[in-house]
Amino acid sequence: MFDNLSDRLGGVFKRIRGKGRLTEADVNEMLAEIRTALLEADVNIGVVRNVVERIRVQAIGSKVSEALDPGQQIIKIVNAELVAMLGGETLKIAYASQPPTVVLMAGLQGSGKTTSAAKLASWFKAQGRNPLLVGADLQRPAAVEQLKVLGAQLNVPVFSAPGDPVQTAAAGLAEAKRLGRDVLIVDTAGRLAIDTEMMQQVSDISAAVKPDYTFLVIDAMTGQDAVNVAKAFDETLAISGVILSKLDGDARGGAALSVKEVIGKPIAFAATGEKLDAFEQFHPDRMASRILGMGDMLTLIEQAEKVFEKDEAEKAAAKLMEGEFTLDDFLDQLQQLKKMGNLSSVM
Repeated sequence: MFDNLSDRLGGVFKRIRGKGRLTEADVNEMLAEIRTALLEADVNIGVVRNVVERIRVQAIGSKVSEALDPGQQIIKIVNAELVAMLGGETLKIAYASQPPTVVLMAGLQGSGKTTSAAKLASWFKAQGRNPLLVGADLQRPAAVEQLKVLGAQLNVPVFSAPGDPVQTAAAGLAEAKRLGRDVLIVDTAGRLAIDTEMMQQVSDISAAVKPDYTFLVIDAMTGQDAVNVAKAFDETLAISGVILSKLDGDARGGAALSVKEVIGKPIAFAATGEKLDAFEQFHPDRMASRILGMGDMLTLIEQAEKVFEKDEAEKAAAKLMEGEFTLDDFLDQLQQLKKMGNLSSVM
């Protein structure tokens, strides 16, 4: 998603690496290029203005201008600003002392909210939790059915009842307690655009289930519109964080780089593919490294750990050391590597 931005910033850094010292003119030229790169990435103009000014203040400081390697210093400053733009720290989930931990999903229709609810359930299962999905989106006829299909794929139960969405959500909470489920994920209705009725309904559902977390699902490909959506929902619901769907798309990525600065809430999770397990906690520092062309080795390692069985990996290593590694063993390793998906998403 951030390929163009990464290329533009890479060009900026390449031009300043050979300089022994940066003058104020050098810094101003660099900042103009960074500003253009961020605007072309569809980052909110107010966010761009603030970020560029913060970089300017640090870059013109004596510590940087006297540095032997100003290119490295500038990369460090820009990296820190990107991390801050993307949320600073990874959101850590704190589970309710009295289960279930309640998660409310909100967002516009078409944002990927229902699929994200299922992906979040898959993530909680991977953490050793027992989630229950609640289909409280009764506006869209296929929403509950879609959630049931996804739940069946995950072996996660789905609760829904015809009638009133608020009562359905409340009944789902009671069902989670009855079944001993420790996480409840409530999918709510969306609209093609923000309207008073939708906001009132999701607000009423929130009051009924008292969520521990309220996640706003934003299509990462929506760009500038994401800022207005985030503002409107945060004013009504006090959003805990954002889930970015379709982060694997080819859009410019302005939503990811704008939302934290605008509403002050972190990006909590990101969908990185179509599969239900293509969903991960969002790590601002790792994403900043990817944008700056330094890759994301930690995420790559985590993906490998999900795919490669420890015992099998040790056996393969032993065979290799003993000279007994066959073409069949090599094929098996390639098949395991294929399960990791597209490596370009982390490199």
